[in-house]
Amino acid sequence: MMRYNKIILAGGNGYLGTVLAKHFSLLADEIVILSRKPGMDTRNIKTLIWDGQQVGQWADSLNGADLLVNLCGKNVNCRYTQKNREEIINSRIIPTRLLGKIIAEQENPPKLWINITSATIYRHAEDRPQDEINGEIGTGFSVEVCKAWENSFFKTETPKTRKIALRMGIVIGRKDGAFPRLLNLVKLGMGGKQGNGEQYVSWVHEEDAARSILWLFEHPTIEGIINCTAPAPVKNHFFMHAIRQVFGMPIGLPAPAWLLVIGAKIIGTETELILKSRWVKPTLLLKSGFKFKYPKIDVAVLQILDPEV
Repeated sequence: MMRYNKIILAGGNGYLGTVLAKHFSLLADEIVILSRKPGMDTRNIKTLIWDGQQVGQWADSLNGADLLVNLCGKNVNCRYTQKNREEIINSRIIPTRLLGKIIAEQENPPKLWINITSATIYRHAEDRPQDEINGEIGTGFSVEVCKAWENSFFKTETPKTRKIALRMGIVIGRKDGAFPRLLNLVKLGMGGKQGNGEQYVSWVHEEDAARSILWLFEHPTIEGIINCTAPAPVKNHFFMHAIRQVFGMPIGLPAPAWLLVIGAKIIGTETELILKSRWVKPTLLLKSGFKFKYPKIDVAVLQILDPEV
């Protein structure tokens, strides 16, 4: 198994960043998290303070790194007010431009820079899967965010640093993210289909998300746009059924679209996060030989709810 010198996680104090830090710490001599506030510090993990807008002492940490993973961005689980829209866009584009500027000027910059973007860039799809080769870009605010984000990423020339925009599906795990919230609905007997239940969910187990990043580092011919979703996306009604079945809940009241609209307004989010059909395939990852440890939703849910299995 490959040993890594140094891995940088920009904006790495959120759910996925924590998952990556834990996974990578077993394989790397040093993990550096760039965060706006103090965070994880262990034997080989340290947190450096940055604001994502200005060059600081943290910039020196990029020198000599094997891998930089940029996870910056305000959570999209909010109402798309003008203020939130600006924060969502700026919190992605400004740090990306800053990192690009520093990398372009360094003598020994990271070998690989991965920007974690989103599989929501593809259109609402119930007719056929979307991949890196034949996928069609969608419309709407969230898509425009992804487009601007990826444009800012690829615009900077970094001749010494390979770049990958990793279009991530919904990352599922036990401690945070979407899964615990869906599990809570299941526990309350309200874990039925959402809307008509026909919309696809493109998900990925947190461990496969981490494994795929290291796989991309170890295969230096891969660059550009890569999808990171499990190879077997499922419809929403099947996704919720899998959680109920593994948990052992026989009933699951459905949530019709009109009720979701009301609920979204109450809790301050958008129904698009639930009702958009994301049917995304990881064609290039699979073609490169990557093997998903959790390719199917029932296996993934079983591992999340019973890690000893």
